[in-house]
This record gives sequence, C-alpha cells and structure tokens, in this order.
Amino acid sequence: MTLGDAGASTGFSGSARLYRHSDGVPHESQPRDRRIREEAFCCFANSNSHAFVDTLTAKDWKKLLQWLDVSGLALYFLDRMTQTGQLSSLPVAVANRLQRSQEENRQRTQGLMDESVKLQRDFQSAGLLYAVMKGVSLYPESVPRPELRHQFDLDFLIADSDASAAREVLERHGYRLFAISGKSWEFKKGQTPYVAAKDLYRDLPYRGVELHIEVNAPGVPTRLHRIVSREIHGIRMPVLSPVDLFLGQAVHAAKDILSPYLRASHLLELYRHVLTRHDDVGFWEELRLRAYEDRRACLAIGMVTHLIASVWGDFAPQALTSWTEKQLPSPIQLWLDIYGRAAIFQVPPGSKRYLRLRQEFEDACGASHRSSKLSFLSFNLPHAVIQAMPGETLSIRAARYRVQIRFLASRLRFHFIEGVRFVVESRRWRRLRSNLP
Repeated sequence: MTLGDAGASTGFSGSARLYRHSDGVPHESQPRDRRIREEAFCCFANSNSHAFVDTLTAKDWKKLLQWLDVSGLALYFLDRMTQTGQLSSLPVAVANRLQRSQEENRQRTQGLMDESVKLQRDFQSAGLLYAVMKGVSLYPESVPRPELRHQFDLDFLIADSDASAAREVLERHGYRLFAISGKSWEFKKGQTPYVAAKDLYRDLPYRGVELHIEVNAPGVPTRLHRIVSREIHGIRMPVLSPVDLFLGQAVHAAKDILSPYLRASHLLELYRHVLTRHDDVGFWEELRLRAYEDRRACLAIGMVTHLIASVWGDFAPQALTSWTEKQLPSPIQLWLDIYGRAAIFQVPPGSKRYLRLRQEFEDACGASHRSSKLSFLSFNLPHAVIQAMPGETLSIRAARYRVQIRFLASRLRFHFIEGVRFVVESRRWRRLRSNLP
C-alpha cells in the first residue's frame, strides 16, 4: 500500500474527515491558522487535497512554514508536493525557501553521518556492543530519503557494560556529558547560545549524542542480541531488528503524545512505516508476540494508531489494531477524540492537556503517578538551559544569559497560562469522563 492509496482504500476522501469533529468544535469554526495546518497535514494522505494552497496569503504562508519547520514536516511537505506534481502551485518564494532548506538539510545530514561514522569506527575498534537508533535507521520504511528528516542529534543503544567506554570515546571527540535522565546519557559538543530560525537546517558545528543504556539481565535476550547489520554511508552499521525498530518508533511517538508538544512528523513517519509493512502478516505476528505482554507497548501503539486514524482514516491492518487500538481503555480513547487533533496542530510550547492523558495512561498500566495537581504546578527546568563552555568570551556569556532569561520567562508564562486552562478544562473533562460506560 502506498501513501497516496491510503485514503482511497479506507474510504477517506479529501478533507471530509476533518469536518466531522475537532475538539468538539466544527472545522469551519476553528481559527484560520489551525485550519490551514490541518489542510497541509491532509496532503500526506490524499494527493487531491492541495487546493487550499491557492487561497493562502503571504502572512498565511509565513505562519504555515513556521509550523511545518517546528513540526518536522517542512521537507516532507516539499517532497509530497513534488511527488504529486503540485510544486508549481506553490508561490515561487515558498518553493525556493523550501528547496533551500532541503539543500541545507542535505548537507546537515551528510555532516551528521560523517560524525556518526567517526564515532562508530571507534566504537567498533573498542569492541563495544551498540546499535544505531532513530535517524538513518528509519530509512527506507519511514523516511523516503534520509535528507528529508530533520535530525537534531545522534542516538545509540549501548550495553550497560560498555557505557563507560562509549563515554570515553565521545569525550575524545570533544563531547561533554550534559545530562543523565533515567537510562539516557546526553552529550553535547560545540553548543552555541542561540540558533537563528534561518539556521535551522544548516550544518552548524554543534553536535549532540544520546546514549541509551540497555541493561542486560541474565538469561533475558535484549534488543542488542537481535541487532542486524546494514551497509550505510560506507560502513556496516548495527541497527535494531525490524520489529524492535517499529516498536521503538511507536513508543517514541506515544511519548510525544504524552508530552506538552507533539512533533507531527513522528506520526507521519510511523504512518509510512505501517503502510510499508501493511501486508506483511509475519511481521505483525512477530510484533504481537514480542509486545503482547507489555502493557505499555500495547497502549503506546494503540494511542498512536488511533490518533493517526482520526485524521487520515483507518490505515493499519487488523493484525495490528486488534490487540492495540481496539483494546484502548475508554478514557484514553475519549482524550484522543477530544484533544488529540489539537495536540497535532498546536504550536510550541504546547499545552498541559496531556497531563490528563498521562494520568489515564499510568492508571491503565497499573503504575503509580504524581497527582495532576502537582504536575501542572511543576516548574522544573528542562535540559534546554545552556551551560557555560570553557573559555567563552564575555559577549558569548552575555548572549547565553539573554537566551536563558527569555527562555525562563517563556516557561513561566507557559506554566501560568496553561495551568489556568488546565484547571478550567478539568470540569469539562470530569463531566465527560463520568459519562463513560
């Protein structure tokens, strides 16, 4: 099944599904910016849903391009318009801007791959057990061409026994340990106080690497025991097995839904992956056997497929939905139906509505969690705060302080405004949830 066939095979026609419901508000009553973002998103599943571009003003295009950039969809949008023969319908300035961004991202991707190869050669020389995650490993199932994906850093899965040695390799290449979160170690090199919007796709000196630690329990096979080798960029790279790759991708997309801001490109990439594997019965059965006893994994896949289907129509095979999407608890389905589409089309920094979904998710998993009251009042600083670099100049230090002050001010504003909205919306949520059977 191809991208263009998905809508037709499921009875999805044009933007009709968009007008059915959206956060309980008719599509035509949504703000214009939101409606334009929805129409743009529809282009990925229906080649005939591009008429909206003829109605956009220069101001509309500016706002749409900003959303396409932050959502990771800009280059995918350009590729879609090109593949469907609709590139000429774009204003010349818009087409030129997207094509320039694509060329810059091609160079950026090349730079990241060169860096990845250097690191991996040292990993392999040291005999480390590792695997490439995300990024280039998603090609070709989820990403038509690697340079279309806007990648921020490099991700590696590493055996816990080799984590210290991997850290030594990274430090020899100029990386510094920036943060540790659970089983993930974040490293940075060449960090700058501020990256302008015009530099979003450029191959800047900055690099980031995340090591995801895989704990090896005796007698229990891990993902690193199932890795496969692929020839990529002139080197044999160990990557996750096909089933582990899909499972990790789905869990990552679900984490996006369970966070303040959802990066819409993750939904598109999983959508493409499902279509690529749509008729592979053996693959879906292996996935079911691998994940069926993992409640979190089942819920994660179910949430993502349900949310994608709410926009593009039913697309996943019965072999997947029967034990994932169709087994979602009613409160989770309710949240996705009411707020899910808003999560796709919102702009950063997002909202706090996800806290209700996270609470329902944890309840469904039988896990303990903090109360939503405490969560929405949380003011923890994210890792985006820029640390001082050795030998920084006075001007760089001043720029770093300015960026951090603006960042902190924006976070305080977000917590205040979205906290109030969260409280106001809580009454509606409790009422709707109480009506569930």
